[in-house]
Amino acid sequence: MKFFNGRKLIIATKHQKEKVILPLVKANMQVEVFVPSDYDTDKFGTFSGEIARTTNALETVRKKCLDAMNHYGYDLGIASEGSFGPHPNLFFAQADDELLILIDQKNNLEIIARAVSLETNFSVEKIQSYEQLIEFAKQVHFPSHGLLLKDRENQFSKIHKDILDWEQLKLSYDSLTEHSKEIWVETDMRAHRNPTRMQIIEQATQKLIKKVASLCPNCETPGYDVREVVKGLPCNWCKSPTSSTLALRYACQKCSHTTLEKYPNGKHYESPEFCSNCNP
Repeated sequence: MKFFNGRKLIIATKHQKEKVILPLVKANMQVEVFVPSDYDTDKFGTFSGEIARTTNALETVRKKCLDAMNHYGYDLGIASEGSFGPHPNLFFAQADDELLILIDQKNNLEIIARAVSLETNFSVEKIQSYEQLIEFAKQVHFPSHGLLLKDRENQFSKIHKDILDWEQLKLSYDSLTEHSKEIWVETDMRAHRNPTRMQIIEQATQKLIKKVASLCPNCETPGYDVREVVKGLPCNWCKSPTSSTLALRYACQKCSHTTLEKYPNGKHYESPEFCSNCNP
């Protein structure tokens, strides 16, 4: 990837995401990487609930990256942002949705990668006893994965973070029960306290590196990526267009060159069961 050779790049993170991002960047981009030790990403929102995220994940990760670049004087940066909740397609399953962004102000370039995974321990529960807390902890892979304890699910007045072992869990529980009848436990979704989430961030980084390596065939600018999904794969029976993917349109951010990749899924026709004409 000669496009970025010799450039200085900042990774905007507070919770040790560089552990999975940095090795892939170093192995694939000839850049000098800086990871600040004092950059506070919590101002854009916290998973523990002290600070609410005020914009969607894409706007947040863009703001985070640009803010760090501006603060430390860089024109090339990478940042990530995660979201947790119902899977976008499997509504009854919890998912980890990770976004990674690379911003190159020098070339007015923005490359975004996304990894969505069902591999997450994300969970919140109101507990009535220490035995119930132990059972919850075991189910979410504690102590390799961190926990949070609160006196309320929302608008809490007391919170215990960085709970990393069973002794600390018991002490935090006892401390809360002295002041509150209501105890809430939830998984700590900060990257440095959640190895499962860190793996999904690594997957998103791999996708980002792949996009960076995708060069425009006209001007060789990185990030030559899908701009449009073209529907209309014909029905195998009546040949009418269906809502299935016929082609992918790739576009360059710099020179606007485009190409069309037909039949990206290796299918030239769709099954009649997915045809609205055959199944009105």
